[in-house]
Amino acid sequence: MQPRNMSMSGVVDLAAVKAAGEAKAKAEQVRAEAARQGGSAAVPPSALVIDVDEAGFERDVLQRSAEVPVVLDFWAEWCEPCKQLGPLLERLAVEYNGRFLLAKIDVDANQMLMQQFGIQGIPAVFAVVAGQALPLFQGAVPEAQIRETLDQLIQVGEERFGLTGIAVDAGADASDPAARPAGPYDALLEAAMSALDAGDLAGAVQAYKNVLADDPAHPEAKLGLAQAELLTRVQDLDPAAVRRNAADDPADVTAQIAAADLDLVGGHVQDAFGRLVETVRRTAGEDRNAARLRLLELFEVIGADDPRVTAARQALARVLF
Repeated sequence: MQPRNMSMSGVVDLAAVKAAGEAKAKAEQVRAEAARQGGSAAVPPSALVIDVDEAGFERDVLQRSAEVPVVLDFWAEWCEPCKQLGPLLERLAVEYNGRFLLAKIDVDANQMLMQQFGIQGIPAVFAVVAGQALPLFQGAVPEAQIRETLDQLIQVGEERFGLTGIAVDAGADASDPAARPAGPYDALLEAAMSALDAGDLAGAVQAYKNVLADDPAHPEAKLGLAQAELLTRVQDLDPAAVRRNAADDPADVTAQIAAADLDLVGGHVQDAFGRLVETVRRTAGEDRNAARLRLLELFEVIGADDPRVTAARQALARVLF
């Protein structure tokens, strides 16, 4: 993919329309409410880069954009240019010291967001300023060009919307366990494991969700939740009946999804992935989306670094695009 710059002149034009005035007023209301509640606490530098999904988009992007410009990096594991651009944007987010927030969006896991932004190829970078979505650039563009674009974005945020960024505590680092926000993670994770040992799957699911409610990116909780939810789905299944239904009717998406769950629980990881990739290939609409989402959930169970997940992501990309 050849880099294609998406002119920042569109930002200025968009900021000049009537909607910009409404957005500015809303941003001011949000900041005033935050001030009444004591203001926003300083964040560690590592909190300037976040992973965002469809469920958290309103909270993590739209609401935060009333405080600071939010830069959206649409990427995928299989995208080689993304592997060049992503680390560069992360470094710049820390260097700019709270002048913008970087939100990373995995397009494989968030197809709806990709469609809503009209993205035709990745990497693609957008910004949201006071609720206004702005195209920035596409492709792995040079660092100097990215800096110029970010400087213009920040200027627009300050002049048009009064956004001054977020405070950063340079002495803290969220990658250091001792510096993470205090929370009963250890107790909650222990409670989840105890619930699993006792066969209380609902209790385990809730314990993991409690951790993720405070720290949505917590890796152990994300993995544990995916595993507990998988066990919950298969506990009442009749394996023989599920496999018979899947074999008798390859077009029955519900049967294929259930059979994939059983495949994974039984240790047949590649069979589970292959079954769902094939289901995505031969279906469309809601059926295709259901199979795709279940496949992404099963990726969470195994872990993103597993080579079987990498291979399946590539296979999924081929049938989708």
